[in-house]
Amino acid sequence: MTPPAQPRDRLRVAIQKSGRLGEPARELLASCGLTWRESRDKLFCYGESLPVDLLLVRDDDIPGLIADGVCDMGIVGRNVLVEHDLARRAQGRGADLTEWRQLGWGTCRLDVAIDEDQEWTGPEQLAGMRIATSYPHTLGRWLEEHGVDAEPVLLNGSVEIAPRLGQADVVCDLVSTGGTLRANQLKPVTTILHSEAVIAGPGHPLDDGRQEIADLLLRRLDGAVQLKESRLLMLRVERPLLDDLLPLLPGGHEPTVMAVDGRDEVALQMLVHGSVSWARLEDLKRAGAHNLMVLPVEGMLA
Repeated sequence: MTPPAQPRDRLRVAIQKSGRLGEPARELLASCGLTWRESRDKLFCYGESLPVDLLLVRDDDIPGLIADGVCDMGIVGRNVLVEHDLARRAQGRGADLTEWRQLGWGTCRLDVAIDEDQEWTGPEQLAGMRIATSYPHTLGRWLEEHGVDAEPVLLNGSVEIAPRLGQADVVCDLVSTGGTLRANQLKPVTTILHSEAVIAGPGHPLDDGRQEIADLLLRRLDGAVQLKESRLLMLRVERPLLDDLLPLLPGGHEPTVMAVDGRDEVALQMLVHGSVSWARLEDLKRAGAHNLMVLPVEGMLA
């Protein structure tokens, strides 16, 4: 009989030990005010400012650690999370994992790619083909959805060269810029999954008071993600021109408009999500705005 899990009053977060998501994940958590004391092997970080510890592991291991209760949450690519979930379901094991937050960075696509000289007519073109991939379950689900009978060929590396080696006819692989595919005379033709870094966790509330810590951390993470993408736009404009200028403002929060003492003009400021282009600033200036400024936001708490 399996012994009952020991109660915990600290939150465990798994992130990538190395790789493209590892350092950004750690920087994001640090921006939430977290500090740690590292173990000698640098695989475990004991939280000092909050009861939040880090486990630094392989990205492929993160969903399993959460599903098995070793970790409470993790930062991982959606592609890894989806593949793990489908693999467990194929084994008849419930995963009980879900996406808690999408983070908007680490974006890539899981694409089917064919020879650059071939024409693409649709999914039915893949019938009877061997498709090299590191994501056989995600690919298999897509093939089933499109009623295509093809054979996923599992490869854990060098997927792009599989057609040249005679291991497969086409490939299904992660694509960021497409440079690796082009170097192997391949072209992406359809996207199976859009991926990015996400916060993953169990589909049920945490026990032992850990949910309260998780909620606190998620609130800080929401603020940090929003802050990273935010700018403060400030300008002045004559009051009669305000109505014509408002439709030219970028998307963001409702602008704050304040009267300027002794003048028939107003000062406007608003929190903007994303960058503000030079073209946008020039449009605002032509509409009568002056003293235009775009400032970074150092801190924000809604």
